Amino acid sequence: MKNLFITGIGSGLGKAFVEVALERGYKVFALSRHLPIEFKGRIKFKYCDLKALETVYNCTKELLKDIENIDLVILNAGILGDIKEINKTNLYEIQDIMDINVWANKIILDCLINENKEVNQIIGISSGAAVNGNKGWGGYSISKASLNMLLKLYSREMENTHIIALAPGLVLTPMLEYILKNVDEEKFPSVKRLKSSYKQTPREAAEKIFNLLATIKENFKSGEFIDIRKI
Repeated sequence: MKNLFITGIGSGLGKAFVEVALERGYKVFALSRHLPIEFKGRIKFKYCDLKALETVYNCTKELLKDIENIDLVILNAGILGDIKEINKTNLYEIQDIMDINVWANKIILDCLINENKEVNQIIGISSGAAVNGNKGWGGYSISKASLNMLLKLYSREMENTHIIALAPGLVLTPMLEYILKNVDEEKFPSVKRLKSSYKQTPREAAEKIFNLLATIKENFKSGEFIDIRKI
């Protein structure tokens, strides 16, 4: 049985990842603030608020204490923040986004190294926002660009692990639904493009990513950023 360690499973893509993983025979270890009721008793779960950085290492260590080998890690948890001009975004707002989207992942990766876990493959869920630089996506874009570089740096040190930052394409998650319903598309033109673009269900995106795991490992160097729409 393969082992999957994943963060952020309460809804959207993270929840879909767990559904697909269970169907494919994985044993799932999940770190999250929410445990969907349908997973109760079916996965190993540890409550963790990734914003509370001081707790993340011990949460990870406790969750994974009984396993040494991890076939797949999916660093999925993340927050968007408000869509607004960067000059109107306070540093503390950006810091909140960075804590969850970047620094919590650093702590998790450090734990995997320090606790001598053998990890085959790591997928960090990134975004096209990491490179697009669209108006209004300031804190989120900065955090995902930072995540891409963080994973590249760790790929130089975790030489036996294949690490990729992956943009999954547009996925109709609660995060995206909020943007489509509440953000002014005239003020932020990227939202208008999102409304007219094809959007996957979380299930479709999760299945596609699982189907491409072997292809990603075989065809892309560890440390790269990949937009799945270009594979």
